[in-house]
Amino acid sequence: MIISGCIILRNAVINDYPFVESILSVLPLVDEMIVSVDKGDDNTLDVITQINNPKIKIIPSHWDMTKRSGGVVYAEETNKVLDAVRSDSDWILYIQADEILHEKDYPKILEAAKLYANHKKVKGLLFRYVHFYGTYDYIGSGRQWYNAEVRMIKNDPSIRSYKDAQGFRIGTTKIPVVDVDAEVYHYGWVKSPEKMKKKMDTTIVYYSSDDEGIKRLRASELSYAFDNFGKLDYYNGTHPEVMLGRIQTKNWKLDLDISINQYSFKDRLLNTFEKLTGLRLFDFRNYRRINP
Repeated sequence: MIISGCIILRNAVINDYPFVESILSVLPLVDEMIVSVDKGDDNTLDVITQINNPKIKIIPSHWDMTKRSGGVVYAEETNKVLDAVRSDSDWILYIQADEILHEKDYPKILEAAKLYANHKKVKGLLFRYVHFYGTYDYIGSGRQWYNAEVRMIKNDPSIRSYKDAQGFRIGTTKIPVVDVDAEVYHYGWVKSPEKMKKKMDTTIVYYSSDDEGIKRLRASELSYAFDNFGKLDYYNGTHPEVMLGRIQTKNWKLDLDISINQYSFKDRLLNTFEKLTGLRLFDFRNYRRINP
């Protein structure tokens, strides 16, 4: 069984993404790691080159910023790396620059990949998500936070990245997937208030064509308030080993009130039902679960 990994990067240093940790967390699972890098405005390419791992294959790219609105450029760039993997790969493991895999889950991921490698109906593997917010001590626990996404797909040319690269489709059809007993650790919302504001200034261009609004946002001297989290809980688990060095260098402190619940009565009711039953009702999904 052959697994290819892939990631797309632009201004990953400026945005303070844990992209090196993302790549390192995937390398033990893959036979090759396709890293697509746009020159951007920082030294992301130099940092990738310094990893110096023979599995890494760097592909220079140029993001078409005329397709930035709605995050379409993310899907376009993702499709480029899907097409760049070796033809004999069975699976493609796609990771985003703020997502990390935990080493405790490696055996489960490989087991599921082997089990379904030749199963024609299964087109992808579905991972659970752990969303960290503000610091490494808080995780999102309500419906604002998506609880699962597809991060491994079959090496099938008909499978394409969808919209802003959150999911995958065949045409407009959601792909059939099965759950893997593994988690993706999402650290995109863990930064100092100043760095989070800088990230928002940089990435808003991929979701808005309102140039004047973008200018006003960037001109604001306010730091990010970390006040739109829905519902949080304390995190009591372990972090992936590749993240420990970054965690030790954290130089900011946030005290967030986890007793706050910003949801409507309907959402609170649905959250309670989910905690009691494990079922998330009326949730948008980029995939179709099957029982093969």
